[in-house]
Amino acid sequence: MADGDNSYQVDVIGFNETERLMLSSIFGLAARRDPGFVQRPAGSARNSDLYLVDADNDAAMQEFLAIRQRFPAPAVLIGASNRDTGLPLLSRPLQWARVLQSFDDVVQSAAAPAPSTENEKTMLLRRTVSGAGTKTPPPPRQAAQRAAPAPRTRAAADSVLVVDDNATVRKFMETRLAPYGFNVDFAETGEQAVGLTGTKEYTCVFLDVVLPGIDGYQVCKLIKGNKQAVTRTAVVMLTSRSSPFDKLRGSLAGCDEYLTKPVDENQLLEVIAKFLPSARSGA
Repeated sequence: MADGDNSYQVDVIGFNETERLMLSSIFGLAARRDPGFVQRPAGSARNSDLYLVDADNDAAMQEFLAIRQRFPAPAVLIGASNRDTGLPLLSRPLQWARVLQSFDDVVQSAAAPAPSTENEKTMLLRRTVSGAGTKTPPPPRQAAQRAAPAPRTRAAADSVLVVDDNATVRKFMETRLAPYGFNVDFAETGEQAVGLTGTKEYTCVFLDVVLPGIDGYQVCKLIKGNKQAVTRTAVVMLTSRSSPFDKLRGSLAGCDEYLTKPVDENQLLEVIAKFLPSARSGA
């Protein structure tokens, strides 16, 4: 846990430049959560609370295993195999939601109380971070104290409006935005969206094109017609219409980004980091 706050420091070992850029974006968003996760500063003399390791990179694995002999900290491996370590494994490509969920799972496992029966010990051994053939190390005292982190001071959350008449899409966006503490409203029609943006200032609007009543292009024009919204409100088209002509219409309407369904989670992460400043406040 980083000194003075409730964040876990994560040491990233291995990975190519593109993946490291993606991980930097993930940590920028993850730092503002409870518990928060931040990348360990280069050159830090202290041990990390959690390790993220490229399991497909032999040099990275050798470095990590050497560290683990001295300090058996929790870890998550990324790759095709966990190398018989018994550690949690995520397959490529990197997806921000899966990475963050794996962090939460590992921390909860490390902070769990010792099992009371031999059967429970066996079950715990299968899902914790112990190596094959070794005894499960007791959770570090720090980890045990992290189960209920104290409130931390945060920057004011951004306001987000999701406009889509499809309940499944609204639920998907609600799930993806929830971990970051944004103030999120929802609208099912273009008229509802116009009404909400007329009474409340939003940092970002995720806007479908095909809507009951007025379409997303018209809604975007009305939002951007507000002089304050031109600079303060980002409009992200979120639609199944993917032709060059549709994208041109979105650009002419004034949208700041054009995402097509089904939404690529990595692209969504980049958009959140780009247009929602509070998502970067913990970086």
